[in-house]
Amino acid sequence: MTSTVGTGSGDARRRTLAEIAEEAGVSVSTISKVLHDRSDVSAGTRAKVQRLLEKHGYLARQRASATAAPPGGLIDLVINELDSPWAVELIRGAEDVLHEAGMGLVVSATHGRQKRARQWLDSLATRPTRGAILVVPELTPEQQGDLAGLGIPYALVAPIDEPAPGIPWVGATNWPGGLAATRHLVELGHRRIAVISGPERRLTSRARVDGYRSALTEAGLPFDPGLVRYGDFTHALAHRHALDLLALPDRPTAVFAGSDHQALGTYRAAAELGLRIPHDVSVVGFDDLPFADWVTPRLTTIRTPLADMTALAARMVLRLLSGQEPETRRVEVATELVVRESSGPPGV
Repeated sequence: MTSTVGTGSGDARRRTLAEIAEEAGVSVSTISKVLHDRSDVSAGTRAKVQRLLEKHGYLARQRASATAAPPGGLIDLVINELDSPWAVELIRGAEDVLHEAGMGLVVSATHGRQKRARQWLDSLATRPTRGAILVVPELTPEQQGDLAGLGIPYALVAPIDEPAPGIPWVGATNWPGGLAATRHLVELGHRRIAVISGPERRLTSRARVDGYRSALTEAGLPFDPGLVRYGDFTHALAHRHALDLLALPDRPTAVFAGSDHQALGTYRAAAELGLRIPHDVSVVGFDDLPFADWVTPRLTTIRTPLADMTALAARMVLRLLSGQEPETRRVEVATELVVRESSGPPGV
């Protein structure tokens, strides 16, 4: 199987397909038809579009990519960041399924920038991409329209919010995960439990905090908004939030981190404040990335089957390509608590 990994950066001065379509006086779907050598375009329109595509370098890129395309065709995996074990797990799940199907995988990173997303969409029309798996926080209505115009089936993974009806997507049981993490800490005897989650506007972040809050309510413990912090799922901002929380006069004895990276930021903050894990503060993460079993102490966390999520999304896209409906257009894979050494009773 052939896998191509790229940053999706492209030429910053390159015209977008939408701009070329406007210049030619046609739709983006017509541009796509010309690029894919469809017959339902008039000779005059085809010639005009081809001249513009040649001028802006699209046809050269299309010819180069076509020579490298595997017989089964390509599926795009678009992901926000590539520089983490989280991304590696997501790529692995899609690659396993597509390898069995005899298809190639192209991986692009947007790095959270809309410009990169626009460049990725433009590049779809220049190579024989047959479908897409999108691990991006948000898919705008404009992007949905572009994908529809290009005739490319796709599935979302861990979207920022529940997608519109009919869009295939795969998520995780984030609310039960937050509930299980906090229940575990409550059962150990903790009564002041802080939570550091991802961006507040993201469905995954809110669901994990809602699970945390439900566990507190279930145990008859008060919900203290002063113990809640929203971040960006990275260790750097989590480190600053943890320093703030662990320096409180009545500091929490446990922290539920919304990702394993945020748990690492909490580890660092605890060490800088001279606190021992789990003797002075227990820490529970979320995801169960490989390093969770390597750090000291080994991290208690909520396992999210990331590879399973992209594998399911890949199967959805393959069914759509074969003209079949996915078995379901909404899947939530189960999370589970993995207990290791970073959690224990208060003061032990």
